[in-house]
Amino acid sequence: MAKVSLVFAVLLIVLGLGSYFGTGSQHPTALIPTWFGLAIGLFGFLAMSPEPGRRKLFMHINVTIGLLGFLGAAGRAITSYGHARSEGIDPDRIALGAQIAMAGLLLIYVLMCIRSFIEARRARTV
Repeated sequence: MAKVSLVFAVLLIVLGLGSYFGTGSQHPTALIPTWFGLAIGLFGFLAMSPEPGRRKLFMHINVTIGLLGFLGAAGRAITSYGHARSEGIDPDRIALGAQIAMAGLLLIYVLMCIRSFIEARRARTV
């Protein structure tokens, strides 16, 4: 699962950089997926340890980062869309798309981590 973390880290970094440069480098908040990607990548790299205790610790840290990122991105997408619509204007499509993409990526990542944790627990009890 540590290697999967690195894949998702790269995807989030690309999403953040693409969003940032897609907005003409005017909105530094577009880099938020990049920071989450760097954190997941760092702990994913640390989870490649041969020690099961360290691997477990760093993957649990990663799934927590992923869950917080999902909740933040999904919540922000919903509130920014609702706020724009309540004022009768179109939402910023690049920002909304990046928030939805980040939420989607992190939801998939968290679900994959949970599935992996369940499989690991079942393998230990058998």
